[in-house]
Amino acid sequence: MNLTTTARRSRILAALAVCSAVVVAGCGEGTSTSSGEPAKLATSGPEVVPDADGTGVETSRRIFEESTDVVVAGPAREDQLLGAAVANSLGAPLLVRLPGTDAAVDAEIERLKAENVVTVPGDATDVAPVASAEPASDVAAVAGQEPAKPLSLQLPPMLATDATSIASAATARAAGAQLTVLPAADPRATADSMRTVTGQDTIALGNQWGSTEDYRTRVELAGNGELPGGGGLVFPGRRMVALYGHPSGPALGVMGEQGPAEAAALAREYAQKYQPLEEQPVVPAFEIIVTVASNAPGGDGDYSNETDPAEVAPYVDAITEAGGYAVLDLQPGQGDFLRQAKLYEDLLKRPNVGLALDAEWKLNPGEQPLSRVGSASAEEINVVADWLAQLTRDNHLPQKAFILHQFQVAMFPDRENIRADHPELAYVLHADGHGSAGEKFETWNVLREGLDPRFFLAWKNFIDEDMPMFTPEQTYSEVSPRPWFVSYQ
Repeated sequence: MNLTTTARRSRILAALAVCSAVVVAGCGEGTSTSSGEPAKLATSGPEVVPDADGTGVETSRRIFEESTDVVVAGPAREDQLLGAAVANSLGAPLLVRLPGTDAAVDAEIERLKAENVVTVPGDATDVAPVASAEPASDVAAVAGQEPAKPLSLQLPPMLATDATSIASAATARAAGAQLTVLPAADPRATADSMRTVTGQDTIALGNQWGSTEDYRTRVELAGNGELPGGGGLVFPGRRMVALYGHPSGPALGVMGEQGPAEAAALAREYAQKYQPLEEQPVVPAFEIIVTVASNAPGGDGDYSNETDPAEVAPYVDAITEAGGYAVLDLQPGQGDFLRQAKLYEDLLKRPNVGLALDAEWKLNPGEQPLSRVGSASAEEINVVADWLAQLTRDNHLPQKAFILHQFQVAMFPDRENIRADHPELAYVLHADGHGSAGEKFETWNVLREGLDPRFFLAWKNFIDEDMPMFTPEQTYSEVSPRPWFVSYQ
């Protein structure tokens, strides 16, 4: 086929009244409303077009009612990138023949009533392929094309990630859709995407977004405000570097070695050492021990001393004013994680405050402190997550960090049963073992085995116990994958 000739455009033969009533089909060139404005693709709220097989068939079906032209590419990456460029030049859908999908692709060609099928590779073309340096940037490169012959149809903004198929991205962009590629399959990923989804209906491309119901839940949460560094997700979008400790003094960590304002300034210094190594914002943070395991039972008999929230609040205020984030850490002794978390409900109602559970200090009734490394069941973790997620939703808060400390497998004996399904929470596994580099890496690698991929990873640098303590450069270059949260104790 010679693409220098004028390609026949996608067209719609159905009447406008029919077109406007159809949700799953688009209105093509030449169709307009009675006011003369181009018709809109009918939508009924935020939705996901999964394109589960990667062929682009579902996206084509959603946008195009008919198309004279259609481009069909083979499975090779280079063929798909060339197909994306050809589809854009024609304003036509791109379909990809993957193993076992011939019937679906052929059925879509027939549905489109296509008269001109361009096969890549095969048909001659003078169009250059979309330029992309690596597979991770393919979708962004496709989205960056300027539509050559967009449909005269108003399309809703569409969201993609690098996991979106090239076919879906190319079809949407060729049709003229505004296509934004996000770093995570969540509309809260950036400040811009949050504004986009709260102001109008949108379509998310790819099954990585989950179901339409899942997507609508996250769109609803996108109205709950931003976090330091932008966007409404704890991770990705930023990394954090935290000072760990207790307000009482230096015995429990570096944070308590000075007052709140001075500690916040020090946290910023630590974070600034990491910023040249990272493209995303590196945010200063505190991890504040609010309940401290004790060798005495105390008045309530739980071997844990609960700090007055009024003593904690100045540190939360200081790190927030410094543009940072606070995490409240629980060491419950023989007590209960959920009961202790509720003591700090007012602080947790703040948008920049998360929660950490330290199973090392979780004991069973009758056990003495330091008699063993503590542990917690999945059920104990899940009930806290349920409560914290509901608190976040009820108070219209941005996503919260939910950190689990672990340095031995036995600390969470049934970790596989810990759910990580609350979109209100960013689940973080904090590997906080100390020692030599070899010992720390061994712990790190063991804890990663079988970990739910929805968890983000955190690393602790021990100022006195590590031999030697990693520099920021080592922490970000030698620890793999790069930790999202780094704390100093």
